[in-house]
Amino acid sequence: MGSRVVSQGLMETGERIRKRRQELRWSQEYFAEKAGISVNTVIRIEGGQSATSIEVFEKIAEALKTDVNTLLGKTAAVPPEEKQLYHMACRIRRLDKNGQEIVMRTMDVLIDEIRRNSKF
Repeated sequence: MGSRVVSQGLMETGERIRKRRQELRWSQEYFAEKAGISVNTVIRIEGGQSATSIEVFEKIAEALKTDVNTLLGKTAAVPPEEKQLYHMACRIRRLDKNGQEIVMRTMDVLIDEIRRNSKF
């Protein structure tokens, strides 16, 4: 039974990786190139047929512009009142560095302006 649980976990992780790759509209070949791994490795991981090293898993998460916890299905429970902030943070995290910097500078300006005009 232990191996079945591991296999199920690998399959679910592989499915999350495949889903994220497809969200980005990437072929397996393009993804493999971005992650610095072989196409066969991508096929085996997405199919839940192969575990991988931590180093390779981190490369996969970085290439997919996400974090390892998301790929592992280990996202923390977010209180309902913070869901919008959490989803926005996820969207920002998926941007490249330049995009993230633009969003952060824009948010700083908006927050400062709101505070200046606030009566609190």
